[in-house]
Amino acid sequence: MRFNSIILLVLFTGIRSMAQSDTTQRKMSFHFQQTAVYQYHGAFDALYSGDNSMINKEEGALSLTSTLFFDAPLWKGANFTFNPELSGGKGLSQAKGLGGFTNGETFRIGNPEPVVYVARLLLEQNFELSHHRNLKLVIGKYGLSDYFDFNAYSHDPRAHFMNWSLMNQGSWDYAANTRGYTSGLYIEYKTPQAEVRGSFSAVPTSANGPDLDYNYDKANGINLELTKPFQVNASWSGFFRILAYRNQAAMGNYDLANRAQGIPDITSTRSPYRTKYGYGLNAELSYSDVLGLFARYGWSDGKNETWAFTEIDESISVGVHFWGKSWNRKQDFAGIAWVTNGLSSSHQKYQQLGGNGFMIGDGNLTYGQESILEAFYSFQVPASPFTLSPDFQWVINPGYNIDRGPLTVWGLRVHTEF
Repeated sequence: MRFNSIILLVLFTGIRSMAQSDTTQRKMSFHFQQTAVYQYHGAFDALYSGDNSMINKEEGALSLTSTLFFDAPLWKGANFTFNPELSGGKGLSQAKGLGGFTNGETFRIGNPEPVVYVARLLLEQNFELSHHRNLKLVIGKYGLSDYFDFNAYSHDPRAHFMNWSLMNQGSWDYAANTRGYTSGLYIEYKTPQAEVRGSFSAVPTSANGPDLDYNYDKANGINLELTKPFQVNASWSGFFRILAYRNQAAMGNYDLANRAQGIPDITSTRSPYRTKYGYGLNAELSYSDVLGLFARYGWSDGKNETWAFTEIDESISVGVHFWGKSWNRKQDFAGIAWVTNGLSSSHQKYQQLGGNGFMIGDGNLTYGQESILEAFYSFQVPASPFTLSPDFQWVINPGYNIDRGPLTVWGLRVHTEF
């Protein structure tokens, strides 16, 4: 709460100074987005099910998000951002049963009723330096995925692939509350040759918790990323990114939980100052405005429990993005991708003994890597602001379990923004 109070004080002071200090004649801006996603799967084979299994009977689910984006210029180089957001509906099986869940617009929240909350509340300061260099500082509430692990073809579930392990590196347990937001500090330094960014932010008070822990000396998340642009020839260009993270919180430990008699419970082994760390590689390659290629690899140590994102300890993905210019539909685009997710050996054993995380738990486990094929087509409705995106996902070994699946999920996304 003390940190939030400091943020509000800084923002209020900046807004008061806006009329007197802004020398760039910039204007306030308002933007809006709304995204609805319906997904369905039929019955599929399962030798057994647990508390956190994907339901193996026919099932459908609808989710909805609406976001208002308000940006106000302050003094030179400064900007205030406020994003109230509404979300409602639910994911298939309450967003449980998969490491790479199928809908990036859903959260692990039991109540499907629409709720309004503050997604972002931040102050941004930009410094234009010599030789085309730029320094950016951000303080406030934001999503780490706003700044890190960007990929032009696999990042935004409102426009690109919808699977969680395709919108980000699945093994990146990025600091965030249940809805995907955190509070903290962010710094970015850009040159024509490279970009470096880092953050220090709050983690949730408990695994998948809605509340953030502002005891930064005991619990925090640190992220660092290096981005390097490259040019193959006149037609092919791209970016390569290296991301590293470290979280500290009162996490449970898989090995300690596995030693207990009976069914292990990771929550009973929680202790302060435990850490979780990992890294990721992220590449994209563009051919003019016709074709895009991308690939990611992510790894985390997998010793202590997943704390914020999803139960994936290792992930690799590849995909292709097609622009509609090739078939005379300039506003349309499509994508197809393959991702394979895995668990650490300690995490595997925990699941085999019947333990539950906050995403998966079949009561038993015959381990196999979870692999997902996703394909979508984004169609711009003529003479309207709406985009329709039919989506297909095929999941092998859902929840890393050879004894379940495969699972086929059909979806339709409706999106508008202005």
